[in-house]
Amino acid sequence: MTAEFDPRRLADLVRRPLVTEKATIVLGDNKYTFEVAPNATKPEIKAAIEDLFDVKVVKVNTQNPPAKKRRVGKFAGERPHYKRAVVTLAEGDKITLFPEV
Repeated sequence: MTAEFDPRRLADLVRRPLVTEKATIVLGDNKYTFEVAPNATKPEIKAAIEDLFDVKVVKVNTQNPPAKKRRVGKFAGERPHYKRAVVTLAEGDKITLFPEV
């Protein structure tokens, strides 16, 4: 059962790849970490990654971390909300995050 998604909306779901120490470690397991829109669902994330990078996604794990409090002088607020998606790719597939120049 494959759901049809609007390809114009799918491109806006994936915001950027996250390059942290933990994300770099799991690259060896063929897992890639992305920042996605907070309202994105797992099937939408899977379809977006497969469409954007032409790879086969096996699994999608998501996290909704709590907003962090920030203060600038007398103004208190929160950092922008985001959602983290860890995408596991099929054997043999890979995404080039840093193209060689």
